[in-house]
Amino acid sequence: MATERTADTRPAINVELVQRLVDAQFPQWAELPLELLDPAGSDHVIYRLGEELTVRLPRHAGAIGQARKEFEWLPRLAPHVPLAIPEPVGVGEPDFGYPWPWAVSRWLHGEVATVEALAGSSRTAVELAEFLTALQRFTPADIPVGAARGDLTVQPLADRDRATRAAIAEVDGRFDTAAMTELWDAALGAPGWDRPPVWFHGDFHTGNLLTVDGRLSAVIDFGGLGIGDPACDLTIAFTLMSAGSRAAFRAALGVDDATWTRGRGWALTTGLNAYTSYAAVNPRVAASTTRQITEALIG
Repeated sequence: MATERTADTRPAINVELVQRLVDAQFPQWAELPLELLDPAGSDHVIYRLGEELTVRLPRHAGAIGQARKEFEWLPRLAPHVPLAIPEPVGVGEPDFGYPWPWAVSRWLHGEVATVEALAGSSRTAVELAEFLTALQRFTPADIPVGAARGDLTVQPLADRDRATRAAIAEVDGRFDTAAMTELWDAALGAPGWDRPPVWFHGDFHTGNLLTVDGRLSAVIDFGGLGIGDPACDLTIAFTLMSAGSRAAFRAALGVDDATWTRGRGWALTTGLNAYTSYAAVNPRVAASTTRQITEALIG
């Protein structure tokens, strides 16, 4: 899940470094060409390795747990969900001055989902609801529900209060700050999740969906995977969907009013965090987060 801004020291990552890491730790793939994927997101630098693999290196300390988490859980989750998910094949160790674990996974074919193609698709909305339903039913025996490890928990919505209110003040004049404050107050005041904790993706937005021939094919980037309140995953309803498809999504998932309100709060706070962090320097992020905030206000 997108986290609030923190100061960090980012290591220099280039193709020479990645080649040295692969050659030293995965010599079976040493002869395969590397191709930088850009844009790759704010958390990782990603290289395609040959035709069938990718190498993902965290850009900052907030993303360093993803490689081992995905290696542990995604092979077990994959048979239980109706869309493809990443298939990890190795975890690299720090070396050559690079300080953190990194990942090698199978390449997933497809294009990143777009609002233009899918916003009005109720079929897509129902498919996403079906994916989340399957994810929430995933019950591995060695992680009893309610006993999640620390790396499988999420920051409570209330912990984002100070930063969210500061961001609302920062964007005054660009968005309806009174409406944002009203929504944020409602999200914090909504009843909490009172059922057994369930699995959530944790960063479920348009950029983490792939399509093939215009249809959903895969869900990627499980760094926020955890167990708890699934409201955070409702963010997809406000990054991808329009009012009509959003209604189909909510009905298929069976979301109650309190959870929906908390989900709108998650969409607002993560959208504001990304907007205030990147909109000034990245027009693509500016457009997507403007839509996310606006749709969250609509509900």
